[in-house]
Amino acid sequence: MNNALNGKIRILVADDHDMILEMIEMFLAQTGDFEIHTALSLTGALDEIKQNGAFDVVLLDFIMPGMKGVLGLEKAIKANDGKPVAIITGNPSGRNVNDIVSAGAAGIVLKTTPMRTLANALRFMAAGEQYIPREVTIDREQALDDANALLSRKESEVLSHLVEGLSNREIGEALKLAEPTIKMHVRSICAKLEAKNRTQAVLRSKELGLY
Repeated sequence: MNNALNGKIRILVADDHDMILEMIEMFLAQTGDFEIHTALSLTGALDEIKQNGAFDVVLLDFIMPGMKGVLGLEKAIKANDGKPVAIITGNPSGRNVNDIVSAGAAGIVLKTTPMRTLANALRFMAAGEQYIPREVTIDREQALDDANALLSRKESEVLSHLVEGLSNREIGEALKLAEPTIKMHVRSICAKLEAKNRTQAVLRSKELGLY
């Protein structure tokens, strides 16, 4: 299941909340079959991988310093030498779930997940399986259908990154589009959602249940 010399599953958990890290580390340490490392940011996680080699599973908070949505996930997947990288998050939208899965995540763990379930999910992913809890997949397709009915596919992709707080330049880099093109899509999104600016567009999309 893993390559650690001590036979334990090597886990790296990155989250900018100390309490969450402490709770996870304390519980996993008690199980006896995990070696746990922690970090407070994506940069810290990448440093841990560089210093200690690829981990059996890397678990990243979706919203923490350095992540920028799936861009951070993709960096970690590349750095972890093909081994599983998963996301831990609160209440992801259907669009975010789609983006996370499409980017190659080994799984999605909710922050409300019981610790025993978290341990089993980590073992599952370390074995090469993908872990997506049932509650995450419910209404996922409906959310995507609702977004696509109102917005074009590209506008939906741009909006998903607006929700993550990315700038026009960062969205352009993520979608491989020029910044003026992103600005055009943002204007179109605002018009269709009857919003005065990008902030209102994000709020309006949540009111409509798109995210």
